[in-house]
Amino acid sequence: MNTTPRLPFLDGLRVAAFALLIPYHVGMYYVTWDWHVKSAAASRALEPFMQLSSPWRLGLLFFIAGAACQGLFARRGAVGTLKDRSLRLLLPLLFGMAVIVTPQAYFEVLTKAPHLLPGDGGYLDFWQAYLQGGKYCRGDDCMVVPTWNHLWFLPYLWVYAVLGAAVAALLRWPPRATALPAWGWLLLPALPLALLRIVVMPHYPTTHDLVHDLYNHLQYGWLFAVGWASRTPLAAGMWGAALRLRWWSLGLSLATWAVLLAFGSRYAEATPPDALLAAARALRGSLTWWAIVAACGWAQRAFTRESPRLRQASGAVFCLYILHQSVIVVLSQGLKPLALSWGLEALLLMALTFGLCTLAYLGARRVPGLALLLGIQRRPRNAPAAVLACGPLSASRPP
Repeated sequence: MNTTPRLPFLDGLRVAAFALLIPYHVGMYYVTWDWHVKSAAASRALEPFMQLSSPWRLGLLFFIAGAACQGLFARRGAVGTLKDRSLRLLLPLLFGMAVIVTPQAYFEVLTKAPHLLPGDGGYLDFWQAYLQGGKYCRGDDCMVVPTWNHLWFLPYLWVYAVLGAAVAALLRWPPRATALPAWGWLLLPALPLALLRIVVMPHYPTTHDLVHDLYNHLQYGWLFAVGWASRTPLAAGMWGAALRLRWWSLGLSLATWAVLLAFGSRYAEATPPDALLAAARALRGSLTWWAIVAACGWAQRAFTRESPRLRQASGAVFCLYILHQSVIVVLSQGLKPLALSWGLEALLLMALTFGLCTLAYLGARRVPGLALLLGIQRRPRNAPAAVLACGPLSASRPP
């Protein structure tokens, strides 16, 4: 029997987290950080605003997924969790790598190394070569295909869900409530993230390679575990603390963001002292958790009751996540000949991406096989919403 209470604001939090993805990945087209395709107008102008969410947006998704997967485990047990997550994550991953992600790889090669394209350089020739596997290299910079690009979130989440279900099934003892003051929930979960940023990240930078990505596995695995625990007595007090500390956590997050921007500006062309660099990294790691606490607190204020429309939107975000980055890449190249100002072009990219992805979702959900491949769960109208989070790619590399 499921004894896990439903948290109605999780649907709203999931939709709000996804709402960051399209603007963020449109922004990646216009900043100087490496991405699949780049605008001729790329500059540093948007980077401070991108850094406002880049430290925590992925961590929030894994935290939500952890809370969601615990609810799934409480309903269906370890075997049911494994079956559900395998069907809901691995099938869309395979389909996405074979079909959805291919345009990203094609336009990346076309814009960065067109001489590497097979055949006459057309998309179908590339797609055939892509499915056969191989590498496209410019010096030491190689893209191995097939690739999962932004869909890396899915295999990571599958691994964490399987491990979480296995550990929960083996322990079997009911966890005791953790008695922490409210400020303890603000500081204690942040400590591992700060230490990981100082000790592990410099030696194991982000790769999005499932086997060789130690830092990301430790930080995202920790946040997934905290999300899972938040639906049990072990960390149930976190939600109340987040609600009470929503102003403090928001203010602390914004202040830390400003400090890190000042640090980056001061040492953009110089090497900071070791102690100062360690402090900046500790703040960067802590900011991940403080922003998540702020998001959880404000979500409880904004989404106080269950809503059929919100639940429907929550059910759509996984499909939109799968599609959105490829749509952005294709649209960005389609809009190039219009030579629009970058601001107008960015607004068009966001609006068209959201509109096209929504239309694709509305059409695909009526086709059972396609719905499954795009992560759309077909369920009775009054059934509980499936718990899934979506995920993105490409972050900055602050301290």
